[in-house]
Amino acid sequence: MTSRTDLVEDLMSRFPHVPREAVLKEDLLRGGLAFDDAALTDNEHGDVKPKSYFIFSFDHRTLPELGTAALRRPPEEIVLTGGPYELRRTVVSVRTNPSSPYRVGTDSDGRLRLFLDGRPIADVGLPPMPAYYRHTLANGKSVMEVAPTIQWGYLIYLTAFRVCQYFGAKEECQYCDINHNWRQHKQAGRPYTGVKPVDEVLEALEIINRHDVDRASQAYTLTGGSITSQVNGLAEADFYGRYAQAIEERFPGRWIGKVVAQALPRADVQRFHDYGIRIYHPNYEVWDKRLFELYCPGKERYVGREEWHRRILDSAEVFGPRNVIPNFVAGVEMAAPHGFTSVDEAIASTTEGLDYFMSRGSHPASPPGARSPPHRWAGRTRRARRSNTTSACWRPTGRRWTPTACPARPGTARPGPGERSSRSAPSWTLCRPRIRDGALGRLAHVDPPRSGIPQRHIHTPEVYRSAPQSPPTKVTDGDRPDETGSSWRTSRTHRPVAYRWNC
Repeated sequence: MTSRTDLVEDLMSRFPHVPREAVLKEDLLRGGLAFDDAALTDNEHGDVKPKSYFIFSFDHRTLPELGTAALRRPPEEIVLTGGPYELRRTVVSVRTNPSSPYRVGTDSDGRLRLFLDGRPIADVGLPPMPAYYRHTLANGKSVMEVAPTIQWGYLIYLTAFRVCQYFGAKEECQYCDINHNWRQHKQAGRPYTGVKPVDEVLEALEIINRHDVDRASQAYTLTGGSITSQVNGLAEADFYGRYAQAIEERFPGRWIGKVVAQALPRADVQRFHDYGIRIYHPNYEVWDKRLFELYCPGKERYVGREEWHRRILDSAEVFGPRNVIPNFVAGVEMAAPHGFTSVDEAIASTTEGLDYFMSRGSHPASPPGARSPPHRWAGRTRRARRSNTTSACWRPTGRRWTPTACPARPGTARPGPGERSSRSAPSWTLCRPRIRDGALGRLAHVDPPRSGIPQRHIHTPEVYRSAPQSPPTKVTDGDRPDETGSSWRTSRTHRPVAYRWNC
């Protein structure tokens, strides 16, 4: 039977223009990590920054199935260097999988290493506990619960609404576990606020601003579940926009404001901009029309794929194309039983979507997905190939529309080895490659390897103007989860097809 090491090295040799770090990182994000007990954190009382579960679970098991990792959280991220693949500093977001062939543990010398199939392949560094995590709000809530940071402290992730009003088998996006994640935390008795009050968010940001003396945090993301009716009496644009308005009034210019929300009508998008948001992520999820209808039934029912895409293009007139970054979920287009069975067909479909948006100035990002129970490992090899061929098609498409190397997305930690971005890797493929002596031979760096935390890259978006249009008609349908979750249907048997990794 082919080992995971064979699979990874085969991908490295077949795609020599893709950095080795990107190949390994994609596989780690897709397949997850196991942790020895010695590599777990002491939660918020230790010296290592723990995993915050900031929006999705990202894990390959439910909390009760994680064992010790459910009691002592794994780190939020890890950083990899060295090893037989001579890895440059690579930050990877943690997805826990107790059965993964990747394991973080100590070697015979007591050093923390990443093992693949029992062989050490990289040194592992852990994120230090930030000073602001050691402080609490006046009501006793932790900063990590209200305003966690990711990307090695670059991005403050504000999930204001922790459930989604697309719910049930006929509406939930089939790769997303936001509702499952909320339920499992509540069932485990963990603190997990459904709707974060604005004053708590401001108090947490005040603590971060006071104790983040190195100014590592450079941006914040406002996001949460989709709102098809109202929450706290507000529709989606005004619900999320009020947080941005309050943040910009209290901390003018301190952070770059981003929002991950539905593709909304232009009048709503304009309000986001007026509230102070500068980066907009109206994710298009999957390009293929048939798969969008199957995987995103709620979005197809309430908005529709063609209207979704039209709204993305309209939003570029408000924010500017560079500041509209519509993500898609890498790998779901090959997820059995509905996905493509041919890698070439999947590549062609993905490239068509990339061409559509890149030709109009917007550069999509692609967080990888992974299977959830009961079909977690269906088509694993095919999906592993897909995750890396996503990188392969992102590179030529990106260079066709943006000839300059490594275009950093505004409001996001700069991609590539040696940088802080901890999640999707396809954008790394636009960075300057290494020179290879043979497919798996020694590598000569074009640039000297970097160490330590790199200099921050701050991108100030341009300000664009647009005339508001008539307000949209809001749809109210059925009994939706509200801010307390009281109308949640707990008896349902539907489980998501695949977990969504990031956005």
